[in-house]
Amino acid sequence: MPKKIKKTDITKDSKLGIKPTKLKSPQGISFSFKYYQDGHTKFLCAEKEVIYWLTLLDRLKALSSLTAQDLLINRSSSLRCHPIKWEDTSESGFGLPNEEQLVDTPYQFSLSSNKHGRIHGFFIDEIFYIVWLDPDHLLYPAKN
Repeated sequence: MPKKIKKTDITKDSKLGIKPTKLKSPQGISFSFKYYQDGHTKFLCAEKEVIYWLTLLDRLKALSSLTAQDLLINRSSSLRCHPIKWEDTSESGFGLPNEEQLVDTPYQFSLSSNKHGRIHGFFIDEIFYIVWLDPDHLLYPAKN
């Protein structure tokens, strides 16, 4: 018969003096795909080669060490982070339910210097919600 292990009390008033571990709030940007639209006819990535996906992961990893403010004020030509002006694009918005309440300012940034396109989405606090992956630069048709 297996020996039962006694549960250790780690409450505030633990007699053993063990303190519960508190996680610190995250430092830097987190990314969410909660609003990602993979079925959009213009922003398709299903046929992209492995190098595209590896570049995407590398860029997200690198940016996760920045704060949202650091990203937004960064003027790097390889990053090209800036607000999206819908009037200059082929779209009129993301098409999300309650978008007016959800999206304060839409943004885009580059995956790499022009080779792998852009990522479009928006911030809520330190979370960037990715809505579209735009590997072929199709949001701004005049720039193609």
